[in-house]
Amino acid sequence: MSEDVIVNKIQQNTKLVTLDLQKFHDPRPIEELDIKQFLFQELLLKEKDFREELKNYDWSQFEGTNLAVHCSTDAIIAPWAWMLITSHASEYANEVFKGSKETFLYLLYQRNLDNYDWEQYVDKFVLLKGCGDEHVPDSVYLLATNKLMGVAKKIMYGEACSNVPVWRK
Repeated sequence: MSEDVIVNKIQQNTKLVTLDLQKFHDPRPIEELDIKQFLFQELLLKEKDFREELKNYDWSQFEGTNLAVHCSTDAIIAPWAWMLITSHASEYANEVFKGSKETFLYLLYQRNLDNYDWEQYVDKFVLLKGCGDEHVPDSVYLLATNKLMGVAKKIMYGEACSNVPVWRK
């Protein structure tokens, strides 16, 4: 008596592939640092005082994090000041970025998406997963759509049981 193997021909022959953008998320937290606290009256950079403030600041609080550094006031900050901040913070932080937390998050996703092999989606129907534990910024869906439009046959958003068609070749 031969063994019968049950083959799901629908699943086996489908061109539908689900892509979960959460897998591109950097799990390290992103902390923010507003440098106005290091400025005279939160507006003026005095080099000697600025250097002293940075030297005495507790940078260890950023251990193992990604750090987004910005200034919330209209102060004019010289490029060397950002460099000096990085020289202090990088001893503890994984990476230091000038800008907002949201922009840094996008940059981290972008790096991961840029290094991804998109060729595996040639002529496939790709479903960008819509729900998950980690929030994926809308801008990341836009970036992934741009990447997929060069290779995929169809792009959808949502879940397999209820999706929204987005683009078709």
